[in-house]
Amino acid sequence: MNQDEQQFLNDLDKRLWATADRLRGSVDAAEYKHVVLGLIFLKYISDTFAQHRLELEASFRDPASDYHLEDEADIAAELEVRDYYTEQNVFWVPAVARWEFLKAHAKVGVGTEIILPGGGAYRFLGAGRLIDDAMEAVEKENPKLKNILDKRYASRQIDSIYPGVIDLVSGIPFQHATLKSKDILGHVYEYFLGQFAIAEGKKGGQYYTPKAIVTLIVEMLQPFAGRVYDPCCGSGGFFVSSEKFIGEHGGKIGSISVYGQESNPTTWRLASMNMAIRGMDYDFGKEPASTYTRDQHPDLRADFIMANPPFNMRDWNEGVKDDDPRWKYGIPPTGNANFAWIQHMVHHLAPNGSVGLLLANGSMSSNTNNEGEIRKQFIENDLVECMVALPGQLFTNTQIPACIWFLTKNKNARNKKTDRRGEFLFIDARNLGFMKDRVLRDFSEADIDLVADTFHAWQEDEYEDEKGFCYAATLEEIRKNDYVLTPGRYVGAADVEEDAEPFEEKMARLVAELTGQFAESAKLETAIRENLAGLGYGV
Repeated sequence: MNQDEQQFLNDLDKRLWATADRLRGSVDAAEYKHVVLGLIFLKYISDTFAQHRLELEASFRDPASDYHLEDEADIAAELEVRDYYTEQNVFWVPAVARWEFLKAHAKVGVGTEIILPGGGAYRFLGAGRLIDDAMEAVEKENPKLKNILDKRYASRQIDSIYPGVIDLVSGIPFQHATLKSKDILGHVYEYFLGQFAIAEGKKGGQYYTPKAIVTLIVEMLQPFAGRVYDPCCGSGGFFVSSEKFIGEHGGKIGSISVYGQESNPTTWRLASMNMAIRGMDYDFGKEPASTYTRDQHPDLRADFIMANPPFNMRDWNEGVKDDDPRWKYGIPPTGNANFAWIQHMVHHLAPNGSVGLLLANGSMSSNTNNEGEIRKQFIENDLVECMVALPGQLFTNTQIPACIWFLTKNKNARNKKTDRRGEFLFIDARNLGFMKDRVLRDFSEADIDLVADTFHAWQEDEYEDEKGFCYAATLEEIRKNDYVLTPGRYVGAADVEEDAEPFEEKMARLVAELTGQFAESAKLETAIRENLAGLGYGV
């Protein structure tokens, strides 16, 4: 994406969010999220439908086309043939759900009889009911969207804000010289997810992983093709970022197969809409379900697994047996699900697959309730490839320090990778990033490139240790450290540049600077006292 395109999207983000936030009023952010994102999705499928409708009409009116029609009534009838749309993977949008119809009638009086496009009547019973009916009609006509769309607009009893939100979404500019409308809308959807996550605070972290962390993991694993799996997929950020990665690196869009699972029903719907809005095929299982007890993909062996599971989850194993085949390296403790998540992912990993997952820092060193023994088994079985320590304040929902585990079942030489059996890379990224506001830290593109490039250089035998940042350790070194995987223990402290200025000269210079600053301070104090005295407030 070039600079002009990025600036266009940044300006659009700020304008839309400012308006959306103003319209929200006293509505809870967790509910308002579904109001806005559901309408953005409806706008997307309606616009895609309308664009294809225009193309069909042009074909029907073209005398040189095989589909040419003379009669206006025949053209109108053909434009309502569902198969023309579905055969091109365009969602069929019934008349009541078409965006222009919604926009034109969201403000009419309750009880008004409205004539539908193409014939038929609709009795208006409120803006919320109109949106619900639109969502219901779309689901009925498109089995892939069944039980995905939010149909609780009327029950929220906030009809007064809906016309304003519809106008807001209508104002998204889909015309741009180089950006496609789908890309613009997908960007807006992703941006709003992030902003709602910030507004919701702790709850927001249940469905949203910060974009910089998602991008870092994707850049390190490089999922060009194959089966991509996230067993706690939230709103689907890792899948979206994987598709972007493929596009930016000249790969074939659609070369990955997406598999996910999510236990929260509303989040499951958000993820499904996030995939559909980008035209991505996906399999999130038959229904929202717990990964621990109702694995929706029991036979899956994925090439890439990327995830941000809940940190330090307690009482996770109700209904889970101790002899579960996933617990190959040890039974995870009831009081913490961290090692259950890792083992679940390793269980679903293909022979040459790779895992990248976020966990709390405690996972790298804890010896509580069998955790140390399980970690030892991971290391002795050569599953761990790289550990990355992250800086604080990256998350909207927790201040718990975090790290990224990278695992693989095959560290043999292959596909330009050197033989790294019995070797482990440690990266300490705690000093990277910048404060993008008073609360949250973010990674720059250069930060992400530095970490990813270091990992790839190690994989390809073009690597050198750097004190304070990265270190390649042997199995024996990790054994000597009692199987603790904290990067800071291995990378050491960065070299400090020797100060060439003699101490006596440096002290003289600093004292002289301080004396000058004291004098300037005295001048300012005198001037302030004189100004206050002139106003009758002498001190």
